[in-house]
Amino acid sequence: MDFSTFSNNADEDQIKDKLEQLKCHFTWELVIQDTEIPDLENRVLEEIEFLDTKYNVGIHNLLAYVKHLKGQNEGALKSLKDAEDLTQQEHTDQSEVRRLVTWGNYAWLYYLTYRKAEAQIYLDKVKDTCRKLANPSSYRMECPQMDCEEGWALLKCGGKNYERAKVCFKKALEADPENPEFSTGYAITIYRLDHLNKVAGFDGPFCLNALKQAVRLNPEDAYIKALFALKLQELGQEDEGEKYIKEALTKESSKTYVFRHAVKFYRRKGSLDEALQFSKLALKATPFSSFLHHQTGLCYKSKITQIMKATNWQPKGEDKENISRLIKLATGHFEFAVQQKPTFEIAYINLAKMYAEAGDHSKAEDTFQRVLCMESLEKEILQEIHFHYGRFLEFQKKSEVDAISHYLKAVQIETASFERDKSILSLEKLVLKKLRRNESDAESLSILGFVYKLKGQMNEALEYYEQALRLASNSEKSVGLDP
Repeated sequence: MDFSTFSNNADEDQIKDKLEQLKCHFTWELVIQDTEIPDLENRVLEEIEFLDTKYNVGIHNLLAYVKHLKGQNEGALKSLKDAEDLTQQEHTDQSEVRRLVTWGNYAWLYYLTYRKAEAQIYLDKVKDTCRKLANPSSYRMECPQMDCEEGWALLKCGGKNYERAKVCFKKALEADPENPEFSTGYAITIYRLDHLNKVAGFDGPFCLNALKQAVRLNPEDAYIKALFALKLQELGQEDEGEKYIKEALTKESSKTYVFRHAVKFYRRKGSLDEALQFSKLALKATPFSSFLHHQTGLCYKSKITQIMKATNWQPKGEDKENISRLIKLATGHFEFAVQQKPTFEIAYINLAKMYAEAGDHSKAEDTFQRVLCMESLEKEILQEIHFHYGRFLEFQKKSEVDAISHYLKAVQIETASFERDKSILSLEKLVLKKLRRNESDAESLSILGFVYKLKGQMNEALEYYEQALRLASNSEKSVGLDP
């Protein structure tokens, strides 16, 4: 037996066992699809340059992890050096924990690049610090600050990580309810989850209270004020929200991020020219922001709707030319958004709708199919896709059967939402239209019975179900009489 090989394998196992105990980006199981990496890296770089925060060490650590995923390990080491330099400038309890995360990332990176001696040096640094902090584990620090660090990493890596981020920040806040950083992380996570999933176990007012607390604990943070303004607007308190957005805009900190949220605020208010002015300022600083391109596209889409309403949906002459120009502008921004972030489901839906608006049914169809084929779609997103695809099939493709199929798919996802309600209404209108042409259409009668059942009108539901059954029964009898 070759004892040197045995010894090397034993050393390898020991190092791997220690590495797996660490709390850092390599062990937090961040869910990142390969196609999301370019957009994630861009967002991280934007945050480093434009978001004024006391919590920049974590974002340099995340950048190191992203560079490693791209195979740029030397660049990753450079980012870890930046994180370490920033930690040197800090003199807080949190700085020790941030240092542990950085050292953990160093240890993993050196191990994965076959530099085990350097990996061991950083493992020893973690061990010494854990001992100094009287931590029961040699390599794994359990504390609210570490939960917070994990929360920030998860939060930055997209919607599939938000629920876990919420758990991390909530756990940290339970230990220290008045901590400004924990409160900020929790409020941002709740805001994102509330936006992503309306049935996430809390409602708008709950989210508003979390943001209000974060604003109280971080009075100089313009970014959190802008989110608070948007949530107030969502809950029908637009005038109050505008006070906060204007206050955020007066501050120099995080100005580019505040501009982005101002675009959304004034777009929803209907002040589209004002929204587009803020968009121009923000795009100048961050030209690759998928979020910003999507918001800008939505501004142009809203301008189209304004003209259509003003012309009673029959634009002519100059109005028609303006709509054509606006469709091109909106389409360009939506195309850029999905190119930059290939998992941006809502942007795909809006892009498909713009293609349909332009009469390019082939591109609209392809875009709807692309988003329908995505993996792990949230229920609300899936409802939205089926509803808008159904509208496209009904009104542009004139395919009633296929439209009904997709409205039904939206309705059969039982999560309450605006799109589900609209799908029920669309189903009702469409089957009633079919029944006016053929009152003996058993399938349409059955679907109408289902619609009334969903609406809670049980007598009507039974009536239509019985009609459908009678027709089906008569049809079977007549088939039986055939020679």
